[in-house]
Amino acid sequence: MLIQLFVTFFLVGLVSFGGGYAMIPLIQEEVLNRHQWMSADQLSDIVAVAGMAPGPIATNIAVAVGHHQAGWLGATVAPIAVVLPSLILILAVGKVFQRLRDHSLMKSSFYGLRPVVAGMIAYAAVTFAQNAGMFGRLSWFAWSQIGIFAGSLIALFFLHKHPVSVIVLSGLVGIALYS
Repeated sequence: MLIQLFVTFFLVGLVSFGGGYAMIPLIQEEVLNRHQWMSADQLSDIVAVAGMAPGPIATNIAVAVGHHQAGWLGATVAPIAVVLPSLILILAVGKVFQRLRDHSLMKSSFYGLRPVVAGMIAYAAVTFAQNAGMFGRLSWFAWSQIGIFAGSLIALFFLHKHPVSVIVLSGLVGIALYS
């Protein structure tokens, strides 16, 4: 199991670009579909907690999935595996990138990658919303989830509230609505 965790999260770290949120679709594919290590609800809960916890979300997800599958050893192996490709790549390519960062082909490639990363993050958000019950039959629960989502966006975009305060307030609203 430890080798399988290492290989899975190493490959996630190797082929994912754009940061932790952009890695979520690939993590979902591996954890839910390929290995069936947990249910969609379990992974959604992990993603929610990982997003609120300090540190990179993909690393936090790797810790939780690793712990779920193999205890403390899994919680150690999976995050090491997910960050190892980035560490190796940055060490190997860092100097070359410094020389080529102003090259037109390099700039052009990044202009092409930005929308893909945004799309992957949007995909993760939509999948997370589906798993949270925000789509489909518009029940009271779905409307309340959409309301918390909309309130969070308003607080972040228009009221410029700190993300931590939005997270705390949303958690309190959840307690008030669902307890």
